[in-house]
Amino acid sequence: MTDLTKLSLADARKGLNDKSFTALELTDAYIGAIEAANPKLNAYVATTPEKARDMARASDEKLGKGQGGPLEGIPLGIKDLFATKGVHTQAASHILDGFKPEYESTVTANLWRDGAVMLGKLNMDEFAMGSSNETSYYGPVVSPFRAEGSNANLVPGGSSGGSAAAVSAWLCAAATATDTGGSIRQPAAFTGTVGIKPTYGRASRWGTVAFASSLDQAGPIARTVEDAAMMLTSMSGFDPKDSTSVDLPVPDFAAAVERGVKGLTIGVPREYRMDGMPGEIEKLWSEGLEWLKAEGASVRDISLPHTKYALPAYYIVAPAEASSNLARYDGVKYGLRVTGKDITDLYELTRAAGFGREVKRRIMIGTYVLSAGYFDAYYVKAQKVRTLIKKDFEDAFHAGVDAILTPATPSAAFGIGDEALAADPVAMYLNDVFTVTVNMAGLPGIAVPAGKDAQGLPLGLQVIGKPFDEETLFAAARVIEKSAGGDFAPKQWW
Repeated sequence: MTDLTKLSLADARKGLNDKSFTALELTDAYIGAIEAANPKLNAYVATTPEKARDMARASDEKLGKGQGGPLEGIPLGIKDLFATKGVHTQAASHILDGFKPEYESTVTANLWRDGAVMLGKLNMDEFAMGSSNETSYYGPVVSPFRAEGSNANLVPGGSSGGSAAAVSAWLCAAATATDTGGSIRQPAAFTGTVGIKPTYGRASRWGTVAFASSLDQAGPIARTVEDAAMMLTSMSGFDPKDSTSVDLPVPDFAAAVERGVKGLTIGVPREYRMDGMPGEIEKLWSEGLEWLKAEGASVRDISLPHTKYALPAYYIVAPAEASSNLARYDGVKYGLRVTGKDITDLYELTRAAGFGREVKRRIMIGTYVLSAGYFDAYYVKAQKVRTLIKKDFEDAFHAGVDAILTPATPSAAFGIGDEALAADPVAMYLNDVFTVTVNMAGLPGIAVPAGKDAQGLPLGLQVIGKPFDEETLFAAARVIEKSAGGDFAPKQWW
């Protein structure tokens, strides 16, 4: 039998429906792969093999009766940010030690409704704060990729690094992820996978540990554009428990994948051509535009003039919301508790011990920009800039642009413990330079593998779309995927 873990989600679903193998056989194949690889990759922080097998047996029963759902029997990894009833949910943070919620996030409940199987919880940057998956309390995730001729460990990107590494290394058929400033798209680009951040409001945030509530959005990381489309269809939908959830019908995103781009106008923002951009990123961007033109799209230069303010505005808005959201972790109700001489001491000792360095840094920045005397100077001004960024996109779409093509990241994956990035947090934050605008404007964006750098590491392109027009993104991403035609799987060393 073919190695079942190497099948795409779509092929696995076909094999299950054709009874070529059972859901239990597929699940056992993934459980074996995780047991072999996780000690080296550290992609999972908790595994649920018995729960997975029980879910797989239930799926086999349904499939035997012809009652299988859209994802029946498909084994998935779940980012440790999504609440899973009775299962480890700690946002990769020490402060949530031992927390096992009594409720299920809406996104994961939707996946279980459609028949998916849970393999376990995936590692991530603590509270989704990071661009390299090095801030996790459980240690860094190691990318399944290595530069040619090197044994040095690379980052998988962040914050959804566990999700990207697990999908890329065949440790789950697909994974849930979240994106606050690029945390789906950047790790997808670093690991040769496909990641889509849908429009803000498309997927419920209920039961997902909050970082920055006006920016956070759930989405999938998968191996192909079609797989990502299938995942997003199941993950999405209106949720009355989430006041930011949008009451719109969910299209069959997979049906749009082969729609093509004939007649579409693709915008190319001149502000994304930045000083010091590597030549291979520029070359890949040009190739992507040629691929879209060859399939009948036209290309138009556009201007998004407020792009240069997006990163600094993001790093005011996101920490401000994090400061507010993370105030609930006090050692009283759940998670870590470090006792002291009085209640104030308990708060201070618990938060000092429970939060990692990057989370503390962002809480302090956020508290500062929200404080009296600085609120207007920083937070209010950043929100005004955010409105201008959103208007830039609206103007481009109003002028006839259907989607926008940009690079996904300013470079390929870098090494774990990179000294220059460790010494300068701003240099690390610059990894989000091409992605944060999408979150600030609430738009959908997809990263798709499109090439490799000189060291054989994956590079991705990003397609940005109109609000709730994910279908066009899937169609454009599929054209890039077909045109790139490369093998973006890692060479197995683990």
